[in-house]
Amino acid sequence: MSSETSLRLPNALRMGLLVTGLVGLLMGVLAWLQVERERTSDLDELDRRAYILVHQMAYSIQAILKLPDKEAAAALGSTLEGYRPLIGLAVYRPDGRLIAESPDLVGFSSELKQTVLQAILEPKDVVKTLETPTTQIHIVTSVIRTAEGQPEGVLAVVHDLADVMERARNRRQQFVLWGGIIILLLLTAVVAGAWLLYDRPLNRMAEWMRQLRTGEIDEPLPVDPPVARLATERDRLAATLLAKQTATQKQAQQKAQQTHPIWSRTRWRAHLNDCLRGSHLLLVSHREPYLHELQNGQPHLVTPAGGLVAALDPIMRASNGVWIAHGAGNADRRTVDAKDRLMVPPDDPSYVLRRVWLSREEEHGYYHGFANEGLWPLCHRAYERPVFRAHNWEYYVRINRRFAEAVLQEAGSDPAVVLVHDYQLALVPRLIKEARPDLRVGLFWYIPWPDAETFRICPWRNELLSGILGADLIGFHLQQYCNHFMETVDRLIDARLDWHHFSIESSGHLARVRPFPIGVENKMDQPIPTGVILAQRLADLRDRHSLENLRIAVGIDRIDYIKGLPERFNAVARLLERYPQYRGRFTLVQLGMPSRMHIRRYRDHLNELESLADTINWRFQTASWQPIRFLVGQHDPVTVYTFMRMAEVSIVSSLHDGMNLVAKEFVAARSDLDGVLVLSEFTGAARELEDALIVNPYDTEQFAEAIYLALDMPADERRERMIRMRRRLEENNTYRWAADFLTELTAKPVTDEES
Repeated sequence: MSSETSLRLPNALRMGLLVTGLVGLLMGVLAWLQVERERTSDLDELDRRAYILVHQMAYSIQAILKLPDKEAAAALGSTLEGYRPLIGLAVYRPDGRLIAESPDLVGFSSELKQTVLQAILEPKDVVKTLETPTTQIHIVTSVIRTAEGQPEGVLAVVHDLADVMERARNRRQQFVLWGGIIILLLLTAVVAGAWLLYDRPLNRMAEWMRQLRTGEIDEPLPVDPPVARLATERDRLAATLLAKQTATQKQAQQKAQQTHPIWSRTRWRAHLNDCLRGSHLLLVSHREPYLHELQNGQPHLVTPAGGLVAALDPIMRASNGVWIAHGAGNADRRTVDAKDRLMVPPDDPSYVLRRVWLSREEEHGYYHGFANEGLWPLCHRAYERPVFRAHNWEYYVRINRRFAEAVLQEAGSDPAVVLVHDYQLALVPRLIKEARPDLRVGLFWYIPWPDAETFRICPWRNELLSGILGADLIGFHLQQYCNHFMETVDRLIDARLDWHHFSIESSGHLARVRPFPIGVENKMDQPIPTGVILAQRLADLRDRHSLENLRIAVGIDRIDYIKGLPERFNAVARLLERYPQYRGRFTLVQLGMPSRMHIRRYRDHLNELESLADTINWRFQTASWQPIRFLVGQHDPVTVYTFMRMAEVSIVSSLHDGMNLVAKEFVAARSDLDGVLVLSEFTGAARELEDALIVNPYDTEQFAEAIYLALDMPADERRERMIRMRRRLEENNTYRWAADFLTELTAKPVTDEES
């Protein structure tokens, strides 16, 4: 235990000191006000007594003042004598000459003289409280006037304030005594109450959670914490920890039981047969894995960019299933049969692609409108305002229903397992289950899930949640998104949540919620250039884009505001400012694939990126060199792979991303065990690829420094980091992800009794 920890006061005592300190301060202020109020009352009483004496003696003193000084003094005689607390009286002429005074006033003559002169000069009665070397006195000087109002003399009445001050002092002492007793009792009560009600249960809960975290016990907390919300959060945290422990234990058991720990296409196919048990595998997504575009009047095969296709195509090649997707190519209708189906890929037909057709208006309303102007910014923390329109929602419902109908057609009357993918098809699970409750339906949500308050923005939030909860299994990349989803359901709709098993019962249907971080296929399983062919392609690309003798960093992204491309470009500019030795020696090659250009925000973003790249290039470029090569267009997989092998550094700077498979694809591509990955901390991949250089893309200084460190990293360190990242990728590749998801989907849900 550190000295700082050992000297720290217990929470209950700190709370007691705080409460009693505040109460003591308040009592002190009130006591001071009360003492002052009573002292003022005593002084007012002295004023009243003094004026009574003045009025009683005024007539007799007026007569005496007509006499000469000696006779007047003799006439006054003992009438000026004092008594406790009256010290005495004194009489003065209008010019301030003393006629007579009480013997006890001799010691206060100078103070009296000043007060009398003030009363004569003003002229008015003067009341003063003065402190003398021996005591405090109270003086009232009143001007004696003739019937015509002319000053005829001055009468001074002097009281001793010793009694008044003593009473005030006694009151203060009593307040201090009783206040101290009350504060001591209050401190004892608060400390005892705080310990019993808060410290003790919170300490017990902390100890229970420590034991839960370390796996020492599996017991419920014996007492509830003192705050209801804390109890809820405790249960959720416990469920999260248990879920992670269970997943870790399962992984350990699987590794111990497996002869071949790495998942491959062959192993996936065998596992698939075990899980399906004669059922069909149907996969449904908006984006298709292959589309056909017209070139020179003939259909030409195009592989769309994006993580979903890259992850799922290897899975489907090994499954012989049916992939249902939107036919987006302008030549797609020419290549399908009468049932809108075709076998893909053409060079190795492995599964069926069923295309669903949308009109231009439907695609604009459902996909570009509701899905990408509404749900996409809603789920990503990129500070882009989501736009929701009623007519776009109508298109979204209509097209989701069309996809569900296509699934039901492909399933027929046979048993099937349906995998629904991503936010464009959130209503499909409920629509399928309403028609075929016997089908097993899983939904995987590729993008982040926002917190409950953010999701409340959507006007049709309840309908979306109802659609999603039609699935038997709901998957996200991260446990964090699972937690957000559960909290959203808890806050927004009527459902029964089981945080222990991460399941939700809604409308009589049970849905499980699980994290499944997606992986990529081992690139060696694909036809990629190697050896002399790879060297030739590298040379061709360097020559075509004037990259000879340059150190290269590569970025590979769709043109999207969540990808952090402006932040990336600015980091390159800052790198060249701070480290001018890289001018003329380093270039960022940014492959930008245009997408969603029907949406104005995406068109504007592309224009902004081109303008920013031009500005930075204009600042630093020479006749033969540019710091940024911004290559906008659709780049085939071989070109992308070649640039990954050319680059020393790959930069992924997403402002918010569910996973980002480009980061994993770069690692998978580097079979030479070289290269450095600079990775945004706001991607799901950052949770797995810990040997990347993790950056905050909003921090330009840190970002530029990370690029410099990547370029300056020793070869041995680059190799060690890449080995560890590739090992992680091999263990959690796309086949492993699909196997885990399918295993969970087809497994029987665990009940409380069974657990």
